[in-house]
Amino acid sequence: MVTEFPSAWIRRLPKTDLHCHLDGSLRPETLLELGMAQGVPLPADNVEDLTPHLTPPPSGDLTAYLALFDLTLSVMQTEESLSRVAYELAADAAAENVRYLEVRYSPVLHQQKGLGLEAIVDAVLDGLKRAGDEFGIQTGVILCGIRSLDPATTDRLADLTLSYWGRGVVAFDLAGAERNFPAKHHLDAFYRIRNASMNLTIHAGEAFGAASIHQALHYCGAHRIGHGTRLGEDSALLSYVNDHRVGIEVCLTSNVQTGAVDSIRNHPFRGYFRDGLRVSLHTDNRLISATDCTQELGLAIEAFDLGLEDIRRLTINGFKSAFLPHEEKKAVLREAVGELDQLFAEIDPGHRPDRTFL
Repeated sequence: MVTEFPSAWIRRLPKTDLHCHLDGSLRPETLLELGMAQGVPLPADNVEDLTPHLTPPPSGDLTAYLALFDLTLSVMQTEESLSRVAYELAADAAAENVRYLEVRYSPVLHQQKGLGLEAIVDAVLDGLKRAGDEFGIQTGVILCGIRSLDPATTDRLADLTLSYWGRGVVAFDLAGAERNFPAKHHLDAFYRIRNASMNLTIHAGEAFGAASIHQALHYCGAHRIGHGTRLGEDSALLSYVNDHRVGIEVCLTSNVQTGAVDSIRNHPFRGYFRDGLRVSLHTDNRLISATDCTQELGLAIEAFDLGLEDIRRLTINGFKSAFLPHEEKKAVLREAVGELDQLFAEIDPGHRPDRTFL
């Protein structure tokens, strides 16, 4: 089995990034430039000195991790800044051959200067469209409710999501601090989404146990699970997730930084992947976690000794989990598989691809 793959080769692989937060994925240079242009005070005036203020504490705590977003959100309160950040995020993803990117954020967090919810969504969609036209990357937006906010706010965000369905918004999510803020408090919003036959993903099993995942699936009706790190604590639920091909959005680096796991090598991804669950790898927050899709896949290859067919299956899992219409998904997947065949031939000219799981 080939167990070592050049980073430059990994970078060229077709990828998806289905779990990527807009407000955690700025370029550090852009953060500085926006702060200066907007007169927003920042703790440093250069990237080197700013980096420690954007680095998760070694304690490994989700609440402490989320506190870092106060800094990025401070410069993301105008239409121009939102459009720019969205454009640059998609451009950076395209540069490492992310073929399909789902960007998530909560519009209510960008209203500090009085922007309306529709103006916020329009600005992000504008930036993503410009990047798509320029770099050919396909994108979708996921709007997020926040667990700790009033359920009435979540209802408003669900209605906003529905009003943009078919106009670039592809799903609804619930994010934020998990412990003490159960998803079932927001059932009305989830009902609105499901009743309109729209897509739903929920952060669950990151800072709380398998019961949180159970609630996300069986109370709230999630179609995908964000993180799902503690799914293995409930064997029956794990079997259900596997049997129903529920996508699990794994974010290796951030899971260590938030304390969901103590190391990459001890991440339950290994067992989930071995058991055939539809797990896929994502960045979560490119800036805060100092990562990208190439790095996340490289970490998995090294930590879990993945071979060519493992990489193929993992890549295909991402495309299969995408919130795309079925025919579009088939077309994008078909193109990705063709790219994989060509790239695998560079590593092992005699390799015969496994088609049994397509």
